[in-house]
Amino acid sequence: MRLDKFLKVSRLIKRRTLAKEVSDQGRIEINGKEAKASSTVKVGDELTIRLGQRKITARIDRIQDTTRKEEAAEMYTIINEERIGQSEFPF
Repeated sequence: MRLDKFLKVSRLIKRRTLAKEVSDQGRIEINGKEAKASSTVKVGDELTIRLGQRKITARIDRIQDTTRKEEAAEMYTIINEERIGQSEFPF
């Protein structure tokens, strides 16, 4: 499955156009390598997504073409979620 479609179906990113923009800006990695929207994802892949001030690492557990809102979170497991950016000034 394409990366942008997986992100939309799993609801990690709500809109496919936004998923495409984010991936084409180089803010998504699959297994440590920069990924484009057309990259193929499979079960077991690890995604790292940088959105705003957050960095999310998730493992793909299941791939489906369509899913209901209640079942979307079962398609992946969040491994790590952290805030990035905004460093404090040492004054």
